Amino acid sequence: MEFEIWQLVLLFGVALAAGFVDAVAGGGGLICIPALLAVGVPPHAALATNKLQGSFGTLSASINFIKKGYIKFSDIYIGIIFTLIGAVLGTVIVLLVKAEFLNYIMPVLLLGIFLYTLFSPAMGEKDKDAKMSKNAFYIIFGLLLGFYDGFFGPGTGSLWVFAFLALLGLNMRQAVANTKVMNFTSNIVSLAVFLVGGHILWMVGLVMAAGQIIGGYLGANLVITKDTKYIKWIFLTVVGATILKLFIS
Repeated sequence: MEFEIWQLVLLFGVALAAGFVDAVAGGGGLICIPALLAVGVPPHAALATNKLQGSFGTLSASINFIKKGYIKFSDIYIGIIFTLIGAVLGTVIVLLVKAEFLNYIMPVLLLGIFLYTLFSPAMGEKDKDAKMSKNAFYIIFGLLLGFYDGFFGPGTGSLWVFAFLALLGLNMRQAVANTKVMNFTSNIVSLAVFLVGGHILWMVGLVMAAGQIIGGYLGANLVITKDTKYIKWIFLTVVGATILKLFIS
């Protein structure tokens, strides 16, 4: 496919905005995929190209969080391993089973997360006692959410953030930082599958990747510098928009 300069500039800007939003609260794919479809990219190529450019955004945000000391690999390496395993399983099974039924389950699940977070005023403002052990958490949710991201995808970042807040008792800043590493892990698995399939539009993907790198870095900086209450309201806004998008589609 050939694209005009204005289309590439538009997609760069969309990716920058999506990388920023995704670094703060997840949901970047819900911005990028409609934009790719709007400029005439076929659905399968849009999904593949989105994984390419999105991987750069989660990597950029992850590196920023690592440099600022918010990621402790000694705490999360089990989560990385089991997220990788779950994503591989989900990606393999999606080739065999249709995932359309998740279109009906996901909005309801996210609505529950939205309401629970909204009506828990202190949630995410400071660290709290964990409701389960770290190892059990990372094994269970690494497999579940890694599988989900490989199988379906939308809302994965929001699910991770909520799980970190509700079950490990992390503050919002730390929850978002850890989420980016888990997102990057499962994104890489899906990207590998799309690479084999040959559906990626490389020029478009790399132009958008440049936007994602900038947006992901800026979004991570916002999380690092702003008060956790501010981050929480951005998170609720993104989850609410995701719910509307899933219900409408």
